[in-house]
Amino acid sequence: MTMASTDAYIYEALRTPRGRVRRDGGTLAGIPAYELFAGLLRELSARGVDAAAVEDVLVGVSTPHGEQGAGLAKVAVQAAEWPDTLPAGVVSRMCCSGLDAAASAAAQIRGGGAEIMVAGGAESMSRTPMFSDAPAMAIDPVIGDFTGYVTIGVAADTMAAKFGFTRTQLDEFAAQSHRKTLDAPEWASLVPVVGDGEVVLDHDEGAREGTTVESLAELQPLFSDDPLWARVEERIEGFTRPPQGLHTVATAPQLADGASAILLGSERAQQTLGRAPRGRIVSWAHTSVRSPGLWAGETAARQALARAGLDLADIAVFEFNESFSVSPLLLTRQLGVDPEKVNACGGAVTVGHPLGASGGILIANALDQLDRIGGGYGLLVIPAALGLATALVVEAL
Repeated sequence: MTMASTDAYIYEALRTPRGRVRRDGGTLAGIPAYELFAGLLRELSARGVDAAAVEDVLVGVSTPHGEQGAGLAKVAVQAAEWPDTLPAGVVSRMCCSGLDAAASAAAQIRGGGAEIMVAGGAESMSRTPMFSDAPAMAIDPVIGDFTGYVTIGVAADTMAAKFGFTRTQLDEFAAQSHRKTLDAPEWASLVPVVGDGEVVLDHDEGAREGTTVESLAELQPLFSDDPLWARVEERIEGFTRPPQGLHTVATAPQLADGASAILLGSERAQQTLGRAPRGRIVSWAHTSVRSPGLWAGETAARQALARAGLDLADIAVFEFNESFSVSPLLLTRQLGVDPEKVNACGGAVTVGHPLGASGGILIANALDQLDRIGGGYGLLVIPAALGLATALVVEAL
């Protein structure tokens, strides 16, 4: 064991573009999740990182099944031709998996368990769709009852109805997300996906010119007739389901493929890596509420800020995962944050949410945005099914 470090520094933060999932095969559908992550490991090598100096690799995967099974991280390490002696493992906390992987690596470094690690996430929703693992909470009614599992869209509609958000407000948020994405500058941390020597994808997919509130209003709600509404009414006292669903395909997070990789290390690691850190992971928090609630993000955010010794006024960049339009809308209201500072370059309802990869993508995006304004702190929050949420504070140096 090495000496404990007071900080976990970020030396590189890389991500792939987010490729949309399509019924006829998305742009990244031909590339497995392990290869998406392996491509980022190769990019680290190309940037002069000695793979032999890395002590462990943690990969967030929301659906660790089949091709994305428990060995994905080690498979990716070997696909990248990194050392056989390098251990690697998977972290799975549903949509929070990527942030969890980064926080777990930071904890190891701060505790002296490692000097240099890679953490991130990978998910190919084209090749390993949601529920392809037949999760017990979704298929066993007994487990579903005591866990409070509902379709995630029903949880989002419940959240919108409970806190008074209208269909128009949800549509307005989605239209703004498209506008922000289209206006966003290029991402410094984005690494094109390459296959057979050719660039397969070099930009996030999904943003549409001309997306308006009026055009979105024509879309049908997705979850009006979901049979699990009865479970919501049983578990949330006094709640009555809305007359019709509130979220549509445009205000739900787009299905996407992608990967992210964060090179973390102690302060001493800069000597081994031959570079100064570009940031650090300051703090994090994991929280939960009674399922099917989807509003644990506020508690996670406030706990992470308290552990960092920061106030909301200290935060320059807010990245609240667009797990349906209602998620960032509610968190922005609860925290009293300026909406213009939240997801300033768009988010998942436009360019997609590749589940386990999203945490690392938010870290990379936050650092890119902070670099543009000369540094500062960023607050990242992702909610997940069964009432979970994770928040993480980063600082760009």
